Amino acid sequence: MPTSNGTTPPRLTRRSFVTALAVTTAATALPVGLGAGAARAADGSAVNERPVVIPALQDWTGSTGRHRLEPGAPVVFEAARPDQLLPLARQFAAEIEEVTGIRPGAPRAGRGVRGGLHLVLDPADRHAPGGDRYAEEGYTLTVTASAVTVTAPTRTGLYYGTRSVLQILLRSDGRRELPTGTAYDWPDYKLRGFMLDVGRRYFTPGYVRDQLRLMGWFKLNDLQLHLNDNEISPAGGDWSKAYDAFRLRSDKPEWAGLAAADGSYSRADWDSFEDTAAAHAVQLTPEIDAPAHARSFVRFRPELGLKGGNSDHLDLAKPETTDFMKKVFDEFAPWFRSPEIHYGADEYTGPESQYRGYFNAMAAHLRTLGKHPRAWGSLTHMAPLDTSGYDRDVTIHSWNNGWYGPKAATADGYEIVNTNDGLLYVVPFATYYHPNGLDGPYLYESWAPHVFPGGQSLEPHHPKLRGAMSAVWNDLVHATYTQQAVHGLVEKTFGTLAQKMWSGSGAGLSYRDFTAELRRGIAGPGLTTVTPTLAEPDQISFDAPATASSTADGSRPAYATDGSPVTRWTSEPERKPWLAVDLGESRPIGSVRVEWGQEYATAYAVEVSDDGDTWRSVAERTGRDRAGWDELTFPATTARHVRVRGQERGEVRYSVWSLQVYDLPDLALGRPTTASSVETSTLTAPNATDGDPATRWASLYTDSQWIAVDLEQTRTVRRIVLDWETAAGRDYDIQVSADATGSDWRTVAERRGRTTAGVDAIDLDGGVEARRVRMLGLKRQTSYGYSLYRFEVRG
Repeated sequence: MPTSNGTTPPRLTRRSFVTALAVTTAATALPVGLGAGAARAADGSAVNERPVVIPALQDWTGSTGRHRLEPGAPVVFEAARPDQLLPLARQFAAEIEEVTGIRPGAPRAGRGVRGGLHLVLDPADRHAPGGDRYAEEGYTLTVTASAVTVTAPTRTGLYYGTRSVLQILLRSDGRRELPTGTAYDWPDYKLRGFMLDVGRRYFTPGYVRDQLRLMGWFKLNDLQLHLNDNEISPAGGDWSKAYDAFRLRSDKPEWAGLAAADGSYSRADWDSFEDTAAAHAVQLTPEIDAPAHARSFVRFRPELGLKGGNSDHLDLAKPETTDFMKKVFDEFAPWFRSPEIHYGADEYTGPESQYRGYFNAMAAHLRTLGKHPRAWGSLTHMAPLDTSGYDRDVTIHSWNNGWYGPKAATADGYEIVNTNDGLLYVVPFATYYHPNGLDGPYLYESWAPHVFPGGQSLEPHHPKLRGAMSAVWNDLVHATYTQQAVHGLVEKTFGTLAQKMWSGSGAGLSYRDFTAELRRGIAGPGLTTVTPTLAEPDQISFDAPATASSTADGSRPAYATDGSPVTRWTSEPERKPWLAVDLGESRPIGSVRVEWGQEYATAYAVEVSDDGDTWRSVAERTGRDRAGWDELTFPATTARHVRVRGQERGEVRYSVWSLQVYDLPDLALGRPTTASSVETSTLTAPNATDGDPATRWASLYTDSQWIAVDLEQTRTVRRIVLDWETAAGRDYDIQVSADATGSDWRTVAERRGRTTAGVDAIDLDGGVEARRVRMLGLKRQTSYGYSLYRFEVRG
């Protein structure tokens, strides 16, 4: 697996700038004769702006008015062979109910049906600006007051159109309206992928199926499963004690012992992956890696390994080694529905001539099995003087410029995929590459599939550039992190990568607004194993335990706090239903947000409690007449338990998508902020209090530095939140001043010996009165200065 071999990746951090992105003109297209910026129809009505979808719609022409989804609305599908679309229509109908709480009518084939939701498969459908990409994966979405129609030349395009409909409904207040207008949509790049190393760490079948569903939700279309690998370097050089795994389990006796004992996939498991992939328009690409990273094969057949079997490299001098690997592919290729197989071929240290023979023989063999070969780029390292003898009918993943960069690979005539390690590799909780997830602001503002580091970028849409693929490599085979923890690292930038691979910079949003929309639609329907990990800023109830007065079948109170936009709690019919969340400890509270489902409260109270038994009301709402979001703010209070409780007379039934409890407001947000120094003219002190996660303050490279904020009036301060970049403080004080000039400081909290970056939340028991607040740095963790993404003052 290409990650290490002594290569030190560049130090990449969140960028300190936000690039303004131009909104595409199609987002607010106007009728002929209206001037720019009018955004109004000829009759003066407002023209609908482009609805938010991730990835963003390529082209939108807004009309006026809305389409309202009604219970029982027909789902109609049209195709030359209607049976082709029945499974998708059924899937779409079930997903509408899961996303909105509204049950449409049973799907049916037909033409000329008025109203409802229509799926039209028209192989002749084309849209010139989208070219071949539209012909393969594009669609047209037409929304009128009476009907919603998705038209596409392929089943894949229809599926992507349904994702857009679901996302638009999800983001609408009340989840039942779409703006009228017409969208044309298609991807910029053919391959939009993600690679998961299941060789070094077992991921359950449920996780793999959920990964496929999430990829479909964001219109990503290639999941590469790295099916075998081993630890990078065994203790004492004894490979017999090294961890290794091959994850496919044949039921044939001759393969007994090859599959990993700690987890493997049967043919039935793989079939379930393929079924899920097909339902969500994803190609499932298997990778069986050799002749390096091949300890599982050497363990199974020691005589085929270098150094008498004390290695993770195959001995390619023996013809029986290549014959054995051909038999491996012969055994498992019938499992794979993908037209492609990745055969690894990276980081081998044996003789070049033997490597070349293996590279070519395996590529040719895969083609005899009806599969196009893909491989990791290694030719600059393996054949630095002459690559002419290598099979060119192989798609190369350009993962490292030193091993085989994009310019060299394309000059040699290879089709490539951007899988660059410095930009797109996550190695969970390691000390290299991106151990805590990819650099979201950088990806959103500066990256595109043609971008490579080290002066290796290609021109956009280079004819040999097929697309891009991020990757998770589980190098730390003895670490104890979970598959859910890996999901948390990936989830942060999954939508960002999808955006940049589908419609580039066409989202028309700042990174801050884009990430807010990403959180809103972070997960689609059908997930069974993974749960979201991204909370709204300042939310303190995310994934907290929840209880309720009653629960309808199939529902759970925890669905209101799990962060998923498509799970909800529903009560039984009863008097004064309630839903409560336990924050785990007494916390300052400033507001509560509730997203009501179709069965909403018309009158309810927000109540708090210290012990879960004695409750006091802090806010009430009456006269509510619709589903959707409702926010109640109230004077700051402190409590461990928070609940919403109905106030209507008689029996009612409630449905709640989300119950969110929020921290006290950030008093420093947008307030005058100064510092002792700045590293550059762009890394200024106000960046730490602007509320933007993409900006930061950085000081000069010395210990005694400070940053201070003027609250502009005396306020009660209860908590300080510092979000450190890698350049973090080791020893520092939190100080306050009561006067406007900040001439009299007193220390209210101390930190000593801190060794990690990230968030440091400092509670000030009972609160302190302050006009100014500052962080006074005493000693740094690194040779850099001090750098903060956030300097928050809560109170």
